[in-house]
Amino acid sequence: MPITEFLERNARFHPEEVSLVEINPANQPDRKTTWREYNLIETAEGEKYRRELTWRAFNEGANRFAHLLLSRGLRRGDKVAILMMNCLEWLPVYFGVLKAGAVVVPMNYRYASEEIRYCLELSDARMLVFGPEFTTRINAILPDLTAITDFFFVGKESEVPAYASDYSRMVSYCSPMNPAVAIDDEDDGAIYFSSGTTGFPKAILHRHRALVASALTEQKHHGQTREDVFLCIPPLYHTGAKMHWFGSLVSCSRAVLLRGVSPEWILQAVSEEKATIVWLLVPWAQDILDAIDRGDIDLREYRLSQWRLMHIGAQPVPPSLIKRWQTRFPGQQYDTNYGLSESIGPGCVHLGVENIRKVGAIGVAGYGWEVQILDEHRGPVTPGDVGELAVRGDGVMKCYYKNPEATREILTDDGWLMTGDMARQDEEGFIYLVDRKKDVIITGGENLYPVQIEDFLRAYDKIKDVAVIGLPDERLGEIAAAIIEVKEGMSCTEEEIDQFCLGMPRYKRPRKIIFDTVPRNPTGKIEKPKLRERYRVAKLVERETNR
Repeated sequence: MPITEFLERNARFHPEEVSLVEINPANQPDRKTTWREYNLIETAEGEKYRRELTWRAFNEGANRFAHLLLSRGLRRGDKVAILMMNCLEWLPVYFGVLKAGAVVVPMNYRYASEEIRYCLELSDARMLVFGPEFTTRINAILPDLTAITDFFFVGKESEVPAYASDYSRMVSYCSPMNPAVAIDDEDDGAIYFSSGTTGFPKAILHRHRALVASALTEQKHHGQTREDVFLCIPPLYHTGAKMHWFGSLVSCSRAVLLRGVSPEWILQAVSEEKATIVWLLVPWAQDILDAIDRGDIDLREYRLSQWRLMHIGAQPVPPSLIKRWQTRFPGQQYDTNYGLSESIGPGCVHLGVENIRKVGAIGVAGYGWEVQILDEHRGPVTPGDVGELAVRGDGVMKCYYKNPEATREILTDDGWLMTGDMARQDEEGFIYLVDRKKDVIITGGENLYPVQIEDFLRAYDKIKDVAVIGLPDERLGEIAAAIIEVKEGMSCTEEEIDQFCLGMPRYKRPRKIIFDTVPRNPTGKIEKPKLRERYRVAKLVERETNR
C-alpha cells in the first residue's frame, strides 16, 4: 500500500482531529499569553503565531494540489521540487505530489542559487514549489531554469513573483476529492539529496515501498499512539524529520512544527502543546542543558511531565551528553536511531528505549532490517573488529539517479547498502560507530577514529563542541587536530586540553589544538570537509612560510 493511504484513512476515520500545528515563536508578543490563546491573532503583516490543520483539511489540501498539478499537464513519474521552510503547507504539498503519481523532490533550504539550479537539473524537475525566503535565489538563476514549466509560490499574495502562480489561490479552485491515480509500491516516489560533503550532492531515488517501510519502522520503534504529540524541529526536506513524522501519520497523532531552535522555544513548545516525543539534534540537546546549567532556564516554569521520549539521530551521540540529560530529565526515556538518506532515513539500526545500559551504541538491526560489518573485500570481519557497516531492507534506495557508477560503488548485487561508516559489534550484537570511512586519520601507520577522540574531549566541562580532523604532516602523513568550541562565558587554554588528554593513549592525543566554532549542517552533522579545507590551507601556508 502507498504511504498516501495512511493519510486517507486518518481523514476518513478522524476528520476533525488536529493533524499538524505550526508554531512561529519569533512572532510571539509575550510569554504570558499561551500560543493557543492567540491562535487567531495576526501581526500587522498578517503573520499568525499558531496555525493548525485537521486530518480532513490535510487530505483535502493534498488532493487539491494533486488536481492542480494534473491540470497543468503533469504526467506520471514527473518530478516536482519543494523548496520551503517548515510550514503548515509543506506536508500537504508533499502528499499532493505523491497523489498525482509524480516524484517529490525536497530540497535543502540552505542551498545557494547554483546548488538549487544544479539539483533541479539533476533531478529533471518539471515544477517547483517555493516559499518567499527563496525568491531572490531563484531570481538569480531564473534564465537557466528553462525546464521548469510551472512555479508555485507559497506565501503572501502581494509577494507572488510575476513568473509564479499563487499556490493558495490556485488550489482553492481545485477539487478536494481524491484524484484516484493508481500508485504501486514499486513506483518511484521521492528523490532526496545527499549531504554534498564531496562536492555537489547526489540524487537518491526511492520507491514508494521505501516510504512505507520507513513509516512502519518508526511507529514500531517508538510505539506512537493517537495520544502522542510529536514535536518536529528539524527541516522537513531531510529524511530524518520526515520519516520520524511518519510515525505520527501511522498512529493518527498530532505533530507540531516548531520554527525555531532556541532552548526556551523548544521547552515552551513541549509545555504548551503537551508534546510527548521530541527528536533533538546533539547541538540542541547540549544547548538546553547548558542553558539550564547557566540558570537561563528554570524547568519549574514548564509543564514537562508528559514528555516521555527524547531521541537523537543524524550523528554519533556522545555518551556524556546522555548522562547529563538523564540527570536533568530522570523520568524520561532515551533512544537513538541510525540511518542515511540512502536508507530512507533513521531506523535501519536502532538502540531501543529498553537498552539504555548500552548508551554509546547505535543499537541493533532495526525493524525489517539486516546488518553486517564487512572488511575491505566485503567479507565478514572477526567479531569485535572494525569494518564497514552494511544494511539491507525495503528502505534501501533504488539508485543514485542518473549515476550508475556511484550506485555500483554503494549497492551490492544482493541488495546490501555500503554505508561508508566504520563500526564494530560487541558480544551482544550491539553496533558502535567508529567513524566515517573517509574521516579515518592515518598517522604514522596507525588508524585514528576521530569520533572516539571527540567523545573523550566532550567530557571536559569547558568544551561545548569539538571536531577532530586530519591535517597533513611531512613525517607522519597526517596528524589529528582538534577544533574546540568553548562554552559561552568560559575560557580555555591549549595547556588545559593537553593535560586532560593525558587520559588517552599517546597515539590518540591530538597534536594540534585549535579554538574555533564547529560548523554543523541543518541535520546536526559536523561539516568536516569545510574544516579540512580551511585548516589544511592554513597548514600549507604555515609550512611554506617556515621554509
